[in-house]
Amino acid sequence: MRTYLDCVPCFVRQAIDSARRVTNEPRVHEQLLRETLSVASRLTFDDSPPAMGQIIHRRLRELIGQKDPYRLAKQEANATALQLYPELKQKVARSDDPFTTAVKLAIAGNVIDLGVKSHLTQAEIHTAIEEALESDLEVDAVDALRQAIEAANDILYLADNAGEIVLDRILIEQMPLAKVTLVVKASPIINDATREDAEAAGLANLVPVIDNGTDIPGTILDQCCPAFQERFAQADLIIAKGQGNYETLNESRRPIFFLLKAKCPVIAQDLGCQLGQMVIRRGTA
Repeated sequence: MRTYLDCVPCFVRQAIDSARRVTNEPRVHEQLLRETLSVASRLTFDDSPPAMGQIIHRRLRELIGQKDPYRLAKQEANATALQLYPELKQKVARSDDPFTTAVKLAIAGNVIDLGVKSHLTQAEIHTAIEEALESDLEVDAVDALRQAIEAANDILYLADNAGEIVLDRILIEQMPLAKVTLVVKASPIINDATREDAEAAGLANLVPVIDNGTDIPGTILDQCCPAFQERFAQADLIIAKGQGNYETLNESRRPIFFLLKAKCPVIAQDLGCQLGQMVIRRGTA
């Protein structure tokens, strides 16, 4: 997906909010804002929005001298989700259609996105989950995903954020585990999930975990490591979580299902859905 004019104010908001979240130093706030504006003025709109997110957050880490400024936030999100996990597993087991309920929970977890909203409360996470369980998903889309999983022998599950990854576990546990490989980021970017988060969520004990070789809040294939590119090209099915993966892979010709919550007007317009809607979208393959 290309970058739109309406993405530019979001880049500026993200730079300011992120800087304020990780440091109280006004000099850093101003420096990151000025550099973001400078880069935005030369922006190639053919690039996807996560390419700019990578630039902003790499520079922020440099300015404050921290490799993973969101680490504590990620740990807290994982802990919150793990507290909910036993109850949510029971809800899935007791439901009339455990697979559909698990899909709803996985998409609900997509609200845990500190790139879109720099501060997220536990109450907001609980609300998102309750609303998801009460919401309807397009039946045909759920059935298409179910059938694709049953037919595939090699499934790549592209994780999105920490915390969310615990709810991904609930969906993955509804899938044939021998077919699934979980993909995380190679190094920290915002609150995106890394191997540390996969281990915290208990997923590293269930399925193989690999990384894509990058610190991009999405999946820009030509920046990914060769090993991941090869796996991506060979997979029978790719399940891609979150807006960043949709923004970077929506034009891919591979067999992909995108699972996300449309959290910004640009994404909602591109998807042809309502803002805040939970979406299952098959790729263009």
